[in-house]
Amino acid sequence: MNTAVQEPGRRVTTLELFFDLVFVFTLTQLTVLLADDLSFARAGRVALILVVLFWMYGAYAYLTNQVPPDRPSRRLLLMLGMAAFLVCALAVPRVFDDTGVVFGLGFLAVVVVHTVLYTRSHGPDSIWYGVSNGLAALAVTAAGLFDGLAADGFWLLAVVLQFVTPFVAEHGPRHRDGRTAETMRVQLGSLDPAHFVERHGLLLIVAFGESVIAIGIGIGDLPLTAGLLGGAFLSLAVAVALWWTYFVRDEELAEHVFRSAPAPARWRLAMNAYYYAFLPMLLGIAFFAAGVKKSIGHLTEHLHNGPALALAGGVALFLVGDVAFRSVLRLHPARFRLLGALVTLAVVPLGTGLGAYAELLALVGVLVAMLALEARAVTAPREGREPARA
Repeated sequence: MNTAVQEPGRRVTTLELFFDLVFVFTLTQLTVLLADDLSFARAGRVALILVVLFWMYGAYAYLTNQVPPDRPSRRLLLMLGMAAFLVCALAVPRVFDDTGVVFGLGFLAVVVVHTVLYTRSHGPDSIWYGVSNGLAALAVTAAGLFDGLAADGFWLLAVVLQFVTPFVAEHGPRHRDGRTAETMRVQLGSLDPAHFVERHGLLLIVAFGESVIAIGIGIGDLPLTAGLLGGAFLSLAVAVALWWTYFVRDEELAEHVFRSAPAPARWRLAMNAYYYAFLPMLLGIAFFAAGVKKSIGHLTEHLHNGPALALAGGVALFLVGDVAFRSVLRLHPARFRLLGALVTLAVVPLGTGLGAYAELLALVGVLVAMLALEARAVTAPREGREPARA
């Protein structure tokens, strides 16, 4: 029997939550970068930056799960990692103009601190993982020296180098001491399910705060009329509905799945559910927040394609990520959320044809209908079997 499954989970520390607040500032800055130019090219570059940044956030989340910040040396190193992420965040708005190298050097510091801390749990073999992450950081730094497609190429190289790291983690170090890939997967998968699931849930909560901040920034100094307040409430309602899709059922069931899985499988579950599937969820929140910033002050005006697509596309992207999350962990049903993602894209013409108010109202309606149909399907009795587990 896997004894790790029987161990009680520990809670996320306040220092880890503080770290997450600093990281989410990078998400805030990405929203600023996107809102400045709501084009497909800018959206693609924002996605590249988030992929690179979130890789190292995930590395820190896994790290503190294995190496709790419970002593001064570890706390100080984690604070240095926070400071390095802050440098990255501050450089984001002009990362494609004149702060690309600053971003890259800050990101290199993020990697170095992580590698030093990682050796505390996995020994000197951790250097191998730090090498590929460090090369990715150097690629990002090099991107700051170029413009256009050349810079994009270095960002893509960084993503490729990061995606190679899991293979290195499983297969690279074993040649030195004879360990097998299976042994490495057991070691890598020996994470605390309760802490890991809670940590990412808290990250998502803090990220949702970005959509609330976007409401305030979008309103600015405008007079608080009934119509403007109505638009603010609708924007908040969309964020609340997205919160509902994950936190009402998914989080608790995800922890159960992790606890039931053997250690070798947990490593893959963690990668697929909390990195690959979480990426579109976080990116969706950022896109939706950018759409709110650009549209809430113009509720009755016809929206341009960019803000209208950011509003609906952000919601659709979040739902697609949530469908992937549920598929990885075998949580059902997922069909209503996939249908919801498709329908939300269909409301874009309401924004361009009628205005932001109509589009936000439609988004709320789609999400509420989706959740209601799903709840009915989950609780409805079925012939010859128990109700479906959501």
